[in-house]
Amino acid sequence: MVKYLLMLIFMTPLLNKYWLSMIMYMLMGFMFIFFNSCYDFVTPSSHLLGIDILSYNLVGLSYLIIFLMIMASFNIYLNNDGLFKFMLVLMLMMLSLFMTFLSLNLFLFYISFEMSLIPTLFLIFGWGYQPERITAGYYLLFYTLFASLPLLLGIFYINNMVCSVDFWFVSIDNLNFYLYISLILAFLFKLPVPFFHFWLPKAHVEAPISGSMILAAILLKMGGYGLIRVYMIMGHYSILYNYMWICLSLWGSLIVSFLCLFQVDMKSIIAYSSVAHMSLVICGIMSFYGFGFSGALVMMIGHGFCSSALFCLANIVYERSHSRSLLINKGNLCVIPGLSVFWFLLCANNMSSPPSLNLLGEIYLMCSVISWDYMTYFFLFIMSFMSCCYSIYLFSMTQHGYIYKGLSYFNSISVREYMLIIFHFVPLNFLILKYDTFILFF
Repeated sequence: MVKYLLMLIFMTPLLNKYWLSMIMYMLMGFMFIFFNSCYDFVTPSSHLLGIDILSYNLVGLSYLIIFLMIMASFNIYLNNDGLFKFMLVLMLMMLSLFMTFLSLNLFLFYISFEMSLIPTLFLIFGWGYQPERITAGYYLLFYTLFASLPLLLGIFYINNMVCSVDFWFVSIDNLNFYLYISLILAFLFKLPVPFFHFWLPKAHVEAPISGSMILAAILLKMGGYGLIRVYMIMGHYSILYNYMWICLSLWGSLIVSFLCLFQVDMKSIIAYSSVAHMSLVICGIMSFYGFGFSGALVMMIGHGFCSSALFCLANIVYERSHSRSLLINKGNLCVIPGLSVFWFLLCANNMSSPPSLNLLGEIYLMCSVISWDYMTYFFLFIMSFMSCCYSIYLFSMTQHGYIYKGLSYFNSISVREYMLIIFHFVPLNFLILKYDTFILFF
């Protein structure tokens, strides 16, 4: 694992080279995926770092998403808009993600978890769109920090009891409700759990395309990863209280799904749909079934590719019309029909159509939640139906209708932009052929 860290650090002289840096991230991603084996047990590579199926999948996803973020941010290279600083921020982001997903020490995990917040804020502040990006950054910062302080206190309490914060040695006998809340609250806010999700749509709307991609594809998944890791320590106690979070997530995702139909901003629809999908992940993890844990992992990987691709499509349209409003961006089917194919395919994948990873993840998660209580099928039925509704709403509003007469744009889509969407679409729909990589997890 250390060799990948050193490769990232020694990439510093290449940060001014746009194409070379992008290719290097792609090669490092493929090296990590093909030269590491994923097992259903943790294989330590040092005292502090180790890898299992969960870490393997999420680190591989991080490498690929950082590579695609650079590909999507071509305008920064074209306008020379702080390219070196942008690449440096992405390198710091990758370092923090690498340490977060591979750390075997609770305190190191906490430091890396919080360190990923700083590059995200720099992306929003430095390359965001509107002046409201300052407010969006404050929302992101204070929501996360408010929930993270109890986690730090919980880690100190565990260290005081057990004299260790290594995952190997932590065994807590006298668990209580306050320790339980302190250990999971930061991850629930990060996922985010409904009714504490207000920072997410605001951050997405104000962030640049690279910020939206990393937020949707990776940073939300850190919450699910943290929940799974913490439940390995205190799973037996958590069963008493998990019904609260399952009920909250089911009810909240129902409301958020309806809320998607009232949005007129393309990014807002995709952001609220992320909250609905992540609510299902919370339910799967909290149900404590093998299907739930495996389904959560599959859904996190599938949603990472799907939502990132939808944000890329919204950005391609925004770069030409300079608006994200559904009222202005109508009739794209007449102007850019080649892109409409990908709009249709990815909106279909967003509603969990076969053969996408989203379908496999939803089947596993629904099985686990209905096994927990059969009365939840009513909520799951409406959530599944509403995901079809807002996906069709997004597709039909952007592709059909009359073109806004005030627009005098639409140069053709470049090969780079087509490849950007294809690099999202292929793993999303073909990784299902290798689904044993995910289901071995439980």
